[in-house]
Amino acid sequence: MKVSIVGITGYSGLELLKILNNHKKVQVVSIHATKEVGQCISDIYPHLTDQCDLVIEAFDAAEIMSKSDLVFFATPSGIASHLSEPFVEAGFPVIDLSGDHRLSATSYSEWYAKEPAKQAILDQFVYGLAEFTDVKGKKFIANPGCYATATELALLPLVQAEVLEKDSSIIVDAKSGLTGAGKGLSDSSHFVNVHDNYVTYKLNKHQHIPEIEQALHLFDADLLPIQFSTSLLPINRGIVSTSYLKVKEGVSQEAVQMIFEKAYADKVFVRLSKGLPDLHQVLGTNYTDIGFQVNEKTGILTVISVIDNLIKGAAGQAVQNLNLMMGWDEAEGLPVQATYL
Repeated sequence: MKVSIVGITGYSGLELLKILNNHKKVQVVSIHATKEVGQCISDIYPHLTDQCDLVIEAFDAAEIMSKSDLVFFATPSGIASHLSEPFVEAGFPVIDLSGDHRLSATSYSEWYAKEPAKQAILDQFVYGLAEFTDVKGKKFIANPGCYATATELALLPLVQAEVLEKDSSIIVDAKSGLTGAGKGLSDSSHFVNVHDNYVTYKLNKHQHIPEIEQALHLFDADLLPIQFSTSLLPINRGIVSTSYLKVKEGVSQEAVQMIFEKAYADKVFVRLSKGLPDLHQVLGTNYTDIGFQVNEKTGILTVISVIDNLIKGAAGQAVQNLNLMMGWDEAEGLPVQATYL
């Protein structure tokens, strides 16, 4: 299968290229960006020498469709929403790693403060949380966000099982490495502000909040709004999502274990930790590791999920969705051995 990548010079685009280079059924035939057009990708990123020597091209929808079978968008928000239309109109498959096709037009405008794609275009996309969405045979997939992936995989089995108290909000404290903020320069991501520091940002305003609530409401429309905070860790990559949930009386550690085991028994890329997971277990992989503890005195269940934000939270899940879309082995091309150190 021949594919193109739009947004190649971002962190997710580069990670996507790396994964697809190891995919037995895929050939990357063109790469696109708004900067460095005409330059060889391996001249800009020497680690790609002899791995990929494609020249970066300007975006041209017709040209992409003439040489490829599918296009990935690994662009910042506000770009794919305008570039996807000719592909959708032509019935040409799209997997969008950005947030541009995850929400309704109204919700997108509110949370992203950008002009949305047409609602008719948005209606064509399916939200591709790989463990919960059947994307086989679909043509247009909105890849979930990184915080959303980690948080939804921790919460959805519990919402499905109806073990949460109805009158209590879910509290989520999520933390990300700096690659989650993208490559754009800003004071908040400057080395001297991040190094040896801990910074909370976008409190109650993060764009993944409506995405998470949208997924949870598919299983419980009456669920209260979540309390969601995001912070930067002084590390390159990785997400830790810690959720606090009030469970119904009598819900035990063993009961929660059974819920998660049932939900993920046949899911290749979700693992239940014997204890509480840490980032070293998943960095460099497409895994989500989940651990939990019930406090019998307070009735509070704490669930911790960890992912590599650039892989399971972006490029890896996009390739997982490609595999599922095409009916291939779900794990084809995806990294499963952690870098650990």
